[in-house]
Amino acid sequence: MKKILIVEDDMVSRKFLNKFLKQYGDCDLVVDGLEAIDAYLLSRKENVPYDLICLDIMIPKIDGVKVLKAIRDIENENDVPQELKSKIIMTTALGDSQIVKTALDLGCDAYASKPIDIEKFKEVLGKIGII
Repeated sequence: MKKILIVEDDMVSRKFLNKFLKQYGDCDLVVDGLEAIDAYLLSRKENVPYDLICLDIMIPKIDGVKVLKAIRDIENENDVPQELKSKIIMTTALGDSQIVKTALDLGCDAYASKPIDIEKFKEVLGKIGII
């Protein structure tokens, strides 16, 4: 069973992702960047890191790109091998290609535009080895 973190401040999107992803694993839900980093750190401390993190770019407190950078920095500082790093899919309603490029440069594994297309999302999950 995979361990999944959903970081999404919009309740409808959060419920939608949870309903879809719970068939693939246990989902934890948080609504802002601070909670996301806390949940990630706790999962590492408990030695059960997230297999998948769905991370919205536009979230309160700390935006998704900064959360992505923080997670990748923690993994690198702890010498986490590439194959054991959390898979991170950035989700956004923004069509800003610069933000997407930055997220990819920082090490996100994939990108999904909102509204989420289930078939495309399944394809992405398959490509990154979650399903």
